[in-house]
Amino acid sequence: MADGSSSNTKRNSLILHHPTNLKGGWNAAIFIIFVEFAERFAYQGLASNLIQYLTNVLNEPITQAAKDVNTWVGASSLFPLLGGFIADSYLGRFNTILLSSVIYFAGMVFLTLSVTAFKHKLLFFLALYVLAIGDGGHKPCVQTFAADQFDEDTPEEKDAKSSFFNWWYLGIVAGSTASVFVVIYLQDNVGWGVGLGVLAGVLALALALFLLGIKRYRKEGPAGSPFTRLAQVFVAAWRKWRVQATHGHYNFFHDEDEEHHEPHHHLHVQPKIHTLLHTHQYRFLDKAAIIDEIDAESKTRDPWRLCSLTQVEEVKLVLRLIPIWLSCLMFTVVQSQVHTFFIKQGATMERSIGPHFQVPPASLQGLVGVTILFAVPFYDRVFVPLARKITGKPTGITVLQRIGVGLFLSILNMVVSALVEDKRVGVAKEFGLIDDPKAVLPISIWWLLPQYMITGISDAFTIVGLQELFYDQMPESLRSLGAAAYISIVGVGSFVGNIVIIVVEAVTSRAGDGEKWLGNNLNRAHLDYFYWVLAGLSAVNLCVYVWLAIAYVYKKVDEGHRTSSDQQGSGHKKYKPGV
Repeated sequence: MADGSSSNTKRNSLILHHPTNLKGGWNAAIFIIFVEFAERFAYQGLASNLIQYLTNVLNEPITQAAKDVNTWVGASSLFPLLGGFIADSYLGRFNTILLSSVIYFAGMVFLTLSVTAFKHKLLFFLALYVLAIGDGGHKPCVQTFAADQFDEDTPEEKDAKSSFFNWWYLGIVAGSTASVFVVIYLQDNVGWGVGLGVLAGVLALALALFLLGIKRYRKEGPAGSPFTRLAQVFVAAWRKWRVQATHGHYNFFHDEDEEHHEPHHHLHVQPKIHTLLHTHQYRFLDKAAIIDEIDAESKTRDPWRLCSLTQVEEVKLVLRLIPIWLSCLMFTVVQSQVHTFFIKQGATMERSIGPHFQVPPASLQGLVGVTILFAVPFYDRVFVPLARKITGKPTGITVLQRIGVGLFLSILNMVVSALVEDKRVGVAKEFGLIDDPKAVLPISIWWLLPQYMITGISDAFTIVGLQELFYDQMPESLRSLGAAAYISIVGVGSFVGNIVIIVVEAVTSRAGDGEKWLGNNLNRAHLDYFYWVLAGLSAVNLCVYVWLAIAYVYKKVDEGHRTSSDQQGSGHKKYKPGV
């Protein structure tokens, strides 16, 4: 049976990797890229202008509208944790994408009906969160499913995969930017029903194209709960808490076959698990991989008492990412201002281009996308070669350094935003418009250009860096959840933004001068003070991040499956029951 299984595995592998096989590659990935283009087109077309609908149509106060937007963005970014778990454990990525696409389309149809036929606030918010559920299936699966179409064991497809990520990011930015310029204009000048109807039509077309390519896709089946392997390490380490300190040479269980080399299903490409080298952080977890007397005398291995060293190192990878995840939350708090207070600032400024056209205030978000389209090639073609000459690193700077540059730029962004807001309020005072919140101030909206451009540049550093970090440093079996964890930074950051708003409102309302920093009248409010607070919090956060980044240990992969104790600082042994 073992020989038959082995031969079947080899035969299936040849079928999957044969050059004449039409499945996978660019023939499949191009369909998935269009799906992501449509999803970003729809999401950005709604999120970018949502605060305008809440304040102008539903008549919500600015601070309440900002909190509602942050809450929805947060929920949309947290549902991917559930979506990634369902995809990895039960449905597989293809089925999850298909189901979430239907839910996403249904939510957009309900949303369109809520602003046209029914005009009901409850239905509007219900539809918003149906969209968030659909988005939760898309975000963690689509990019990973598209990357699955390229086989890293085939040289030509490995090169194509590297090119794919560039086109993938370009598709995301292009979809978001096109939506900001086109859909927002329709919403502000034609009607919200037309604008949302366009989004629903694009989603329907994307779903049809996704189904059109169904015979071209390489599909990966569910691999079971990814949390089981993590839980086994903690339980095994706890059960061996009496084992002495784990430094020095120990009999670590180095499993090479039992855990990862299971027979492959003939319809699916299985994830590749690499052997990881031992690291010295979180040494208490090493106890889970030590073969003690009970393990040596046992006839069968108890996975809840003895784990492979690679399994232990996978848990360490996840633990190392948690502090980095936490230290990036303030970055998303700063970036969330683009969807809220930046727009309300622009709505009070002169927006005319010529005698007959006014720039919708939310459309300036398109400048973020345009900036990214220029910043990413500049980073790749200019910055990296220059940095490479200085550092000697192939990537110019490390991924953590890249993220750190973006965090610094977010501080600069808030400083610039505070100075521009001070200028805007000064103009309102100069022309006696301080008590007229609906007045158009004689100051051009293009004063906001620097803060939008800095937002785009910081995104090019931090967002792309986080995508790379949470893909590369997560265990292979957890990469869908890794994508969800990266996305959840945006979600939790949005909720943190809400907390900051609530605290600022509470503190300033008790100040006694009668002027809240975040009141409905931005001319009387002190939005610039709020930006300075965010700049200060971001500066403290950057210091913590730098400290964490210095101590961070990157994944160490034993590509040659070396087991020398001289190389690893510990003994690695194959487990033999009953020895």
